[in-house]
Amino acid sequence: MVAASDDKIEKLVNPIETFPPSEDFIAGTKVPTDLRDRAEADRLGFWADQARELTWGKDFTEVLDWSNAPRARWFADGKINATVNAVDRHVEAGNGDRVAIHWEGEPGDKRAITYNDLHREVQQAANMLLSLGIKKGDVVAIYLPMIPEAVVALLACARIGAIHSVIFAGFSSDAIRQRADDADAKLIITANGSNRKGKVFPLKPTVDEALKAPGHTVEHVLVVKRPEYDVEMVEGRDLWWNEAVADQPAVHEAEAFDAEHPLFILYTSGTTGKPKGLWHATGGYLTQVNLTFRTMFDLRDDDMYWLSADIGWVTGHSYLIYGPLLAGATQVMYEGTNDYPSLDRWFEIIENYKVTIFYTAPTAIRGFMKTGREIPLRHGLSSLRLLGSVGEPINPEAWEWFRDVIGSGKTPIVDTWWQTETGAHMIAPIPTQDALKAGSAQKPVPGVVVEVVDEAGNRVNPGEMGLLTITEPWPSMARGIWGDDERFKETYWSQFPGRYFAGDGAGVDLDGDLWLLGRVDDVMNVSGHRLSTTEIESTLVEHPFVAESAVVGAADEVKGQAVVAFAVLKRSQADAIAKADVPEELRKFVADRIGAIARPRQVFVVDELPKTRSGKIMRRLLKDVAEGRTVGDTTTLTDANVMASIADNVAAGAQD
Repeated sequence: MVAASDDKIEKLVNPIETFPPSEDFIAGTKVPTDLRDRAEADRLGFWADQARELTWGKDFTEVLDWSNAPRARWFADGKINATVNAVDRHVEAGNGDRVAIHWEGEPGDKRAITYNDLHREVQQAANMLLSLGIKKGDVVAIYLPMIPEAVVALLACARIGAIHSVIFAGFSSDAIRQRADDADAKLIITANGSNRKGKVFPLKPTVDEALKAPGHTVEHVLVVKRPEYDVEMVEGRDLWWNEAVADQPAVHEAEAFDAEHPLFILYTSGTTGKPKGLWHATGGYLTQVNLTFRTMFDLRDDDMYWLSADIGWVTGHSYLIYGPLLAGATQVMYEGTNDYPSLDRWFEIIENYKVTIFYTAPTAIRGFMKTGREIPLRHGLSSLRLLGSVGEPINPEAWEWFRDVIGSGKTPIVDTWWQTETGAHMIAPIPTQDALKAGSAQKPVPGVVVEVVDEAGNRVNPGEMGLLTITEPWPSMARGIWGDDERFKETYWSQFPGRYFAGDGAGVDLDGDLWLLGRVDDVMNVSGHRLSTTEIESTLVEHPFVAESAVVGAADEVKGQAVVAFAVLKRSQADAIAKADVPEELRKFVADRIGAIARPRQVFVVDELPKTRSGKIMRRLLKDVAEGRTVGDTTTLTDANVMASIADNVAAGAQD
């Protein structure tokens, strides 16, 4: 093996198994075979063609204005309405009776919502917003669970030119206040509560707490009644959604807005502790989301699509709301978690709705690996023809398990890399054209130009790893940080002038395919050697004992940083685990596979890893524990008690 200290990793330089698309899978595709060729021959012309797949109120004549970089302007002299493209045009084409969303609540209640239903409800909601004084350019904060009203609320905002700012429905009152204040939100749309593992998670009381302090700009709070849960209503400020919308006319003439009109703001974590409000413009965002949804998922007329992510994250915006609806697709939307009332729930949904495309996170996949094959294999999953991975790099073992167990050993897996900042897929294979590799996102989306460079900005050679940069503007890119253009430039465009630095490490293999290595701040410097935490995590889960792992770099007086690993073990290996010194065996396993420099200083066995509700592992909290600091904010975790358990395990391990 080539040492990681040489900035190379094994999969970049050694041939690995590939999975080319079968003839049966290719048959029936609508994805043109020349997309990449067309994009390479005339990149701007390619994007113009993709934009014209949408319905424009006024056609554009200029494709890209990059004169005020890094603020791009795409199709700027055109006018477009997002909701016309997501709903109206399908109704006008005679497809109004097609189901847009099969919604299932956690208790088991169901709705089949057609495009006609959406058309009616969105128009009523748009008129309701107007009656409350919401107008073009106003910001509406949305703090809702995964219920149909969330989709309607986003689309109603877009229809009238209001800017939606979705706040994940697990965030605290402080997080709500911070985001609402930063965007000068005029309205908050929430629910009395959400169903969460058989209990009610209060939402309206959290909003009330956020609005206690004076000085905010919120004039009204709209409340959807979801569970049976009583809340206080502030007279003159608060309104019930159902009552407010009931008397509104179901007719609203949509206005076409400038292509560069803001569509939404979405806040993401910032290194300063203050969240960054990334804002996306309408025309370019819709263009790239539409292309990537249709192409990377090889969308076909009879597909039943399901994304397991929440609307509070960009994945939910792009590939639950806008992507599927722009394409006129039929999808599943589910309110609850994957483990309530049992770990069968997701597989029951796939079986019951005959899902054909399933898009989820590696953390969810590894969670199912931990419990073994028995649960998914007792369900009929034969309807699945395509799987997708999103959120973080997927390790090869999880990729292969996903394909073999969930995909019956034949289903292609589309590993997608992108960010809140990019708006849409940036790196992903085209499953009907590419021979897939377990763990590799492979190639840039047609029309996207990326380059992996060293710290001096020089392109790395095949077989090496470096820093992922994007060298040309793309349509769905964020236009800035809301109210802070200088921070936008400094954060993303200053390290390599003229190009976007994603903050991720990546490698290029000898075939030219890309391997994502995780955040640069997850690249450790151990005695002068750069080690990828993702590479060590992937190695750990190759061990038969390990279901999931997370690795952090902890301060070390001698080495600068030391490797500290946290491992969740497989229940199916309980007998063998009981006979082993697991931490020492895993330390040796990593050293044998990667090299002595990567041997973890400590391996802690834990029951669970700290995760947000989107499935993201909160490594900064593990770093706090590894370095003996007070654990930071745990409010975004699915279960805040996990960190207390981990801290106890670490304390016990230190005594041993």
